[in-house]
Amino acid sequence: MKTTPVPAAVPYFCQWESAHLAGAIIRKEMDLAGDPAWQASGARDVDEYARWASHVCGMACLKMVLAARSGRVYPTLELARGSLPYGAYVEEPGGGIKGLIYAPFVRYVADVFGLRAQVRVDVEAETLPALLEEAEYFMASVHPWIRWPARQPPKKGGHLVLVTRATPEAVRFHNPSGEPGVQADVELPLAVFDSFFAGRGVAILP
Repeated sequence: MKTTPVPAAVPYFCQWESAHLAGAIIRKEMDLAGDPAWQASGARDVDEYARWASHVCGMACLKMVLAARSGRVYPTLELARGSLPYGAYVEEPGGGIKGLIYAPFVRYVADVFGLRAQVRVDVEAETLPALLEEAEYFMASVHPWIRWPARQPPKKGGHLVLVTRATPEAVRFHNPSGEPGVQADVELPLAVFDSFFAGRGVAILP
């Protein structure tokens, strides 16, 4: 695995506000309520942040797209709250959070931000280069262990990364929950990416 030595053309945002502490959060060495930058998320209080921050990989991807398109940086939790009336997330009675749900998300970004987006399913990894010729970005469903590409994941999917480029050899992406040092412009061989890729996601069109 390698990262590009030049700054990312697409701004990177972690789904946790303190990107440099992502490793500690992943390893459970730090509680989310201890994130010193939680207020930047737009959460109303630290409890809301702690409840939501591990569920907003899709909103972090949206935040990156919006920043690249307009230069405006939207607080991640404000984006998530805005999507709730559309059904992009479902808050369960026991406190759980289900989502991101793709079709309501597509309606949300169209209505609120004027983004053209499409749900894509049954996507073969080898077709990603062609997809990225048609789409500007692809929010790809991958297993979160993609942050550790040497590991074999127990299943595929469950996390979203923002794919910015794909060739027959490699896929480049921003990972909202990547370890420090492998968060922005991560590049993996196509076959390695495929071992985590669930074959679905959301294409953001020009």
